[in-house]
Amino acid sequence: MSTGKIEIICGDEGSGKTAMALGKAVQAATHQQQVVIIQFLKGSRRQENLELYKRLEPEMKIFRFEKADCYFDELTEDAQREECLNILNGLNYAKKVLSTGCCDLLVLDEALGLIDQKIITEKDLQLILEYRDETDVILTGKILPDEICRMADKVERAEVLS
Repeated sequence: MSTGKIEIICGDEGSGKTAMALGKAVQAATHQQQVVIIQFLKGSRRQENLELYKRLEPEMKIFRFEKADCYFDELTEDAQREECLNILNGLNYAKKVLSTGCCDLLVLDEALGLIDQKIITEKDLQLILEYRDETDVILTGKILPDEICRMADKVERAEVLS
């Protein structure tokens, strides 16, 4: 039986979902926990952010498997198909991280967006989460699918500050 907690951070675009998740990841790292972050649907446009995050290694390891330099929904249909293969590699890596228990916290940034973009199904994500054993998982995204919500121990809503 899985004992790792699932936390969901959802909200509109630009509401600080990633910032909240990264804050929780830094907090875990300060408590000597190993953290793995896998970002989806970000493209490589924000590469400067990725370089900043990489300076937090080895306590926090961050990965992006996508190769395009723009957001997924800006790609042509052919490019989206190719990028889906990279995304699936990222999900397979997430499954490996969970099944080996090599970290204390796994952040799947914008994983809920993969459901919204119809790259994976809610059931696909559920199956990955079932590998978690004692690893805690944070998911972010704009949508909050019912079945994933039922699996969650905590759901937070990120709000755009006016």
